[in-house]
Amino acid sequence: MKQLQLFLAFFRVGILGYGGGPSSIPLVHKEVVDKYKWMTDDEFADVLALGNTLPGPIATKMAGYIGYRVAGIVGMINATLSTILPTILLMIVLLTTISSIKDYPWVQGMTAAVVPVVGVMLATLTWDFLKNSKKSLGWMKSIILVFVSILLLEFLGLHPAILIGVLLLAAIVMKDKGREKDRKVERGNAS
Repeated sequence: MKQLQLFLAFFRVGILGYGGGPSSIPLVHKEVVDKYKWMTDDEFADVLALGNTLPGPIATKMAGYIGYRVAGIVGMINATLSTILPTILLMIVLLTTISSIKDYPWVQGMTAAVVPVVGVMLATLTWDFLKNSKKSLGWMKSIILVFVSILLLEFLGLHPAILIGVLLLAAIVMKDKGREKDRKVERGNAS
């Protein structure tokens, strides 16, 4: 049953993720977190952050990891193949016909309409992540982190993988410092 659910979830992502990897992320979130509840929002955010630091298409990386987590090696293969299968089939079909219809206004309009739709989907997902970060960091720290990230990425040209890597390391260091602080408190209470 899990294999069928994995196949259907990631096949839907593959068939509906028109516009590339970023447009697939909200679809993966909908399937994995909302529909099948294989992950929480925080776990999904962690997978997304890690997936963005690694090379290759984000949808297949996420499918591979989530498939592995849900159903082992076979689940990983199943989820990855079901993500890329629609693209492979559609590429074969579309590439044979697209050259003859690419100049039609409705084809150009359809292509142009994808950009704002993907933008809205990503904005919705970003808002969900921002609301979740409020729970752990609070509004002030979250907003400061957003503005510093925008400054580093857009104005200073920092690569997103470097920013994500630094933030992951900072989170690990802060978590270790928090554990050490808890141990000192426990030792103080024990004496």
